[in-house]
Amino acid sequence: MAHIDYYFGTQSPWTYLAGARLEEIASRHGAEITYKPLDLLQLFDRTGGIRPANRHASRMEYRMQELIRWSDFLKMPINVKPAFWPVNPAPSSYAIIAAQKAGGGDLAGLVQRFVRAVWAEEKNIADDEVIRATLADAGFDPGLADSGLFVGAQVYERNLEEAVEAGAFGAPFYIVHESGERFWGQDRLDFLDRHLAQL
Repeated sequence: MAHIDYYFGTQSPWTYLAGARLEEIASRHGAEITYKPLDLLQLFDRTGGIRPANRHASRMEYRMQELIRWSDFLKMPINVKPAFWPVNPAPSSYAIIAAQKAGGGDLAGLVQRFVRAVWAEEKNIADDEVIRATLADAGFDPGLADSGLFVGAQVYERNLEEAVEAGAFGAPFYIVHESGERFWGQDRLDFLDRHLAQL
């Protein structure tokens, strides 16, 4: 059985636009997924990337066009200037880490709900009430938002270190354990699909 490490940021529009395609691909090939939320801005800093706030205007204008194109292509609504962005991704990431450890709910749905909250629902995913409601909507105990914060912070930091060591440098980023093949971006999911079919 193939195993995929999935590195992502809960504030990332490209993670949002990935939707449920990773899970559909994994299901088709019997692959397992480990969800590894991380501090995306620190990942940029560590691997030669540039934070959005520091990018040249032409890059940000093109990014805006691409977000609109992909939103239209995937039929996924997007607000390219969301009310709560940039947003602190740590609290929602800690909730995902706690939920993954606890089990019993829809982990993929939880991730998708958080990124959709930013990019399509104008919600602040750093707000405690939003986090608790999102956990509940995905079938998890909302109390997870208040527990395991220390462990969540440790895992969140470890995910960043593992991402750097594994060669990830953006989000969403998918790494297949068995082959070491890396796939960067929601627009590379078709290639991940093809690769898993060959294992």
